[in-house]
Amino acid sequence: MKKTHILKTLWLLFVVLVLFVSCRGDDQPVGAGDTSAPGINADYLNAELSADERAVILLEQMELRDKVGQMTQVARDYLKSTDDIRTYRLGSILSGGGSAPEPNTVAVWRDMTNEMQDQALATLLAIPLIYGSDSVHGHGNLKDAVIFPHHIGLGAGNNPALVFELAVLNAKETAATGVKWNFSPCLTVPQDIRWGRTYEGFSSDPDIVSTLGKAETLGLQSGWNSSSTMLATLKHFVADGGTEGGVDRGDAKLSDQELADIHLYPYLASLEAGAGSVMVSYSSINGLAMHANGELINDCLKTTLEFDGFVVSDWAALKELPGDAKQQIATAINAGIDMVMVPDNYVSFIQDLTQLIEAGTIPMERIDDAVTRILRTKFAMGLFEYPYADPELENAVGSDEHRALARQAVAESLVLLKNDGILPLKAGQRVLVYGSYADDIGIQSGGWTLRWQGKPGNDNEGISVVEAFVGELGAENVRHVTTLDVLQQQDLDAFDLIVFVTGERPYAEMQGDKPRPGLPQAHLTTFEEIRATGLPVLSIILSGRPVLLGEVATSDALVAAWLPGTEGNGITDVLFGYVQFRGRLPFAWPKDEAGFIQGQEDAGYLYPLGYGLEL
Repeated sequence: MKKTHILKTLWLLFVVLVLFVSCRGDDQPVGAGDTSAPGINADYLNAELSADERAVILLEQMELRDKVGQMTQVARDYLKSTDDIRTYRLGSILSGGGSAPEPNTVAVWRDMTNEMQDQALATLLAIPLIYGSDSVHGHGNLKDAVIFPHHIGLGAGNNPALVFELAVLNAKETAATGVKWNFSPCLTVPQDIRWGRTYEGFSSDPDIVSTLGKAETLGLQSGWNSSSTMLATLKHFVADGGTEGGVDRGDAKLSDQELADIHLYPYLASLEAGAGSVMVSYSSINGLAMHANGELINDCLKTTLEFDGFVVSDWAALKELPGDAKQQIATAINAGIDMVMVPDNYVSFIQDLTQLIEAGTIPMERIDDAVTRILRTKFAMGLFEYPYADPELENAVGSDEHRALARQAVAESLVLLKNDGILPLKAGQRVLVYGSYADDIGIQSGGWTLRWQGKPGNDNEGISVVEAFVGELGAENVRHVTTLDVLQQQDLDAFDLIVFVTGERPYAEMQGDKPRPGLPQAHLTTFEEIRATGLPVLSIILSGRPVLLGEVATSDALVAAWLPGTEGNGITDVLFGYVQFRGRLPFAWPKDEAGFIQGQEDAGYLYPLGYGLEL
């Protein structure tokens, strides 16, 4: 009996030890799969070696299926089972816009990504998974994360130090969920505001894009070799903002000089800053799809510019290339794509890629180069040492410190377009706030927030425009209405001014392409009624680009607030004069259709690039 008792005790101790080893989330390196097996050279787990040395040691021990798996990125929504991560040796998973577990909390995210990481580390070589997401203005897929202004607003503020700090904030809140690869910064230089991704660009000025893109890259990657490690992605390589007519995924007809001076130029500073990945654009240049452009990917980016990170495709972009699936894969990978965002039919993709390699259509040298780049980046960022989500980072998500930083960014992003003596506002004034957009954090945040296309409503924690006014003036001095029918003339006489909140509904990518960007017709009609009251009007424009204003241009004061995110009190900070207006237009503002295209002499601009008033 004593012997049996001892055996049971030893078994319990073994179980406890296994559970202890499997614990995740602290800042200590985590044990791997079976790297102690005979014939395995586990020296690649030695963090004292360089990333290059570790990648060489690991690559030499990889089977073809290991290599193909590392080159495969699968969308969470299409992953049939987490077991497939281990079965197919998958190197990456992503959440597209709006892809989140339920309930959408940090803890549930952490459990999900840790479970996936368990599967990756259970393989023989225990190569950690890297999980990606479009955290382009905060962790937009996570409910109640801090959402700061989209790039267009940060371009108006043009404060590299602040952009760096916001990127650090972003890295911490995103890494808290186990997502350690951010598909940002977007280094596009939009030249036509009809493009639905205009707000993802800092400016039409490549110098501003270069400076702020470098700051964001450095901020995102500042936590390398720690639990908040984050991989930055320069996108979309290259000239996505130069397509004819501002058509998303269209064709950019450019001279070599225009390509170099406008669209390629901002990449130089961020590459020098050590960006670890680059995402290729859906668009084409002079008729050649970028995913097939070996001259720009292999020759320019990797050889001439000496980029030693890895290149990833965009979502299902290979399907837009000529030919069948195998031809598309061969074209893209031979052109320099290292990892493919499949994102759906990963089993058939893996089979096709394997057959192409075995047939020699894609040389093994090209495969080894791609995999080496992926491994080297994973080693350099410390992913092998910190593969899991750190529960301590949860305290940073939505913190007062982060919200204060985002509030500062909102204040700095505002551009004062016009002021006929009604700003700054003063304590004690009675304000009528008009419009449904005034109490809608989803409208304030724009696309890539909770959903790919964004989501109107107050599902995220934050402060709307009207709440910011109430916080400043008190509920007794602020009334919010969405129609004037509820007001009598004596009601109107009680107010000092009307704050009219207008702009665009959320959108993303091609669904935001518009032949004539402007304010909703219903808002323009309403504005005529507001003007007829005789009260002074301050118009606040929430938009992802400069838009045609119509009669709203006659407002007594005009403020471009862009897509400020969750911290609407940054708007009242400036309107009441606590913070000076410092924003300058990152794009020229059109007065008619001629002003949609940037950089033209004497074009139809209401306000030029760089314009902005002070109080």
